[in-house]
Amino acid sequence: MTYRMEEMTWPEFAAKKDRVVILPVGAVEQHALHLPICTDAVIAEQFALRLAEKIDGVVMPPLSYGYKSKPLSGGGPLFPGTIDLNGETVIRLVYDVLMELVRDGFTKIFIMNAHFENEAFLVEAMDLVNRDTKGAAFLVESNWWDPLSEEVIEKIFDQVPFPGWAFEHAAVTETSLMMYFAPQLCHLERMAEAEPAEALPYFRYPLKKGDVPETGALASAYSSSSEKGEQIVAAVIPELVNICRKEMPGD
Repeated sequence: MTYRMEEMTWPEFAAKKDRVVILPVGAVEQHALHLPICTDAVIAEQFALRLAEKIDGVVMPPLSYGYKSKPLSGGGPLFPGTIDLNGETVIRLVYDVLMELVRDGFTKIFIMNAHFENEAFLVEAMDLVNRDTKGAAFLVESNWWDPLSEEVIEKIFDQVPFPGWAFEHAAVTETSLMMYFAPQLCHLERMAEAEPAEALPYFRYPLKKGDVPETGALASAYSSSSEKGEQIVAAVIPELVNICRKEMPGD
């Protein structure tokens, strides 16, 4: 049995019309010296697969490209390998995917986002689809960080202070999740100790070298572990299941 859409034949996929279809969305961007460029996409897909197991859902191939990172929440275009999409492109891409699903008769669609900056554009696509289909489908978007309780956050950040989600890039949570999901892609020996980046009350363009630490890390990844990654997953998946059961009729 598979939960992956791409591993199904079209009749097998068509037979799942009463199930929740999960669209993982990530990004292609630098994640410091110790994590791969695919980090957001891997995390999105792995959460999606675990959610699908709990609700007997279907996981679509992940959208690996996402909206451009701001300098102080991902590094922006200062690093080779960060391949950004414009906001309009993200909206149209997600809109087209959602519209195809609705045309195929699917009425319960969950977007699993793992890239901080994607959300506004994902929600815009959902709004346009809802308007253009006159509410033909139930559309829900969430991520893995908002469902985390303060209690869990305190347990995860037991040795370093929580820097806030914007700076928690390639730091404790993402590093721990990747150590749990895909340890073979982690290079912990390259991990550089990072001083917390300085939060600014403004944005400025053009960007300048030095706006982001040279390593690409915005906060320390010290104390990351596979066990903490598992702890995050164990806390988040039940919350995502609850969201689906609350917002998707019949689940």
